[in-house]
Amino acid sequence: VCRSNKSPWVCLTCSSVHCGRYVNGHAKKHYEDAQIPMTNHKKTEKQEKVQHTVCMDCSSYSTYCYRCDDFVVNDTKLGLVQKVREHLQNLENSAFTSDRHRKRKLLENSSLNSKLLKVNGSTTALCATGLRNLGNTCFMNAILQSLSNIQQFCCYFKELPAVELRNGKTAGRRTYHTRSQGDNNVSLVEEFRKTLCALWQGSQTAFSPESLFYVVWKIMPNFRGYQQQDAHEFMRYLLDHLHLELQGGFNGVSRSVILQENSNLSASNKCCINGASTVVTAIFGGILQNEVNCLICGTESRKFDPFLDLSLDIPSQFRNKRSKNQESGPMCTLRDCLRSFTDLEELDETELYMCHKCKKKQKSTKKFWIQKLPKVLCLHLKRFHWTAYLRNKVDTYVEFPLRGLDMKCYLLEPENSGPESCLYDLVAVVVHHGSG
Repeated sequence: VCRSNKSPWVCLTCSSVHCGRYVNGHAKKHYEDAQIPMTNHKKTEKQEKVQHTVCMDCSSYSTYCYRCDDFVVNDTKLGLVQKVREHLQNLENSAFTSDRHRKRKLLENSSLNSKLLKVNGSTTALCATGLRNLGNTCFMNAILQSLSNIQQFCCYFKELPAVELRNGKTAGRRTYHTRSQGDNNVSLVEEFRKTLCALWQGSQTAFSPESLFYVVWKIMPNFRGYQQQDAHEFMRYLLDHLHLELQGGFNGVSRSVILQENSNLSASNKCCINGASTVVTAIFGGILQNEVNCLICGTESRKFDPFLDLSLDIPSQFRNKRSKNQESGPMCTLRDCLRSFTDLEELDETELYMCHKCKKKQKSTKKFWIQKLPKVLCLHLKRFHWTAYLRNKVDTYVEFPLRGLDMKCYLLEPENSGPESCLYDLVAVVVHHGSG
């Protein structure tokens, strides 16, 4: 109607294509116009069948029902929704084919050859495959893109043998999980592997992680729906569930055996969390020493805690500083946050320590040391400050190095670490813009 090419939705009843409600809303108007004769006249059997209530997003292939005013993930018994998806995907792929040929010629004949990545001496093309948003799923896409760029972690999953979750005619084809298939044969590791492979095979400009999102809905109920979620919380849940699933069997071979065969992940560097070591703990796992001292009798208590990431407070003296250039005064750095995390602190009245020697709760001090650093260090900045009744977002600008973050001064035994083992280069940053 309006010739817009933004947000196209196709009606699954009559195949007409209209723009979405955030453009001019012609898809919604199409549905509303189809309801008018049904309310004015007696419904006949033929009219009941022609209900233009279900449509599909031509970009993300998400299916939406106007009557329920919600997205739907189930399919018909004959799998008709899946057939429409495949047809739309074929149309999209054919449309991009000529464009890819043009880009390939440009790459071959121009100075764009500089966009190549040298890995272990060999030169490989740098792929740029995007992830489609399935309705406020930027929290998931940001984490997936970040993890996919951690080379050792990504390569491990891409090299795992494929598991065919479905047999028969659909075996080997890209599958869209639906509620009608039931809860059986849901594998987070397998869908995560497929997503990482799709991101790096370079055969498409964007990939829709619907199959992975369906599995996330199944095994992580907190993330069901299409509302905004916390990226850090999703990363923790994702890594925890990958770790648990990887401890099981894989095609008759224990995944811990597969891990041991990987020469890059030696047994001496493993950090065990909740059972056997996996690629998750081998790469992200570190160990903290929690040291508590009773201020009355001087008794010292030490506890060792494994971690996959460190959550850092932004020191209170920097919390009112909103942006990079807005106010004068000292700039908050990542070192300030790390120092605040590891500095000696006195526990307040609500956190009194149960002293085993005094046999009662006493005032005490607490200090964290890092006993073992992980291969990949995940740092989470606490962007919310809690008061008695309110939660405030902390907008403080935090300066951090892109290369050579030295963690040696936070180690329990720095003398036992090599000069290079404590230096970290930045690989990914996730930032949430906006309120909420």
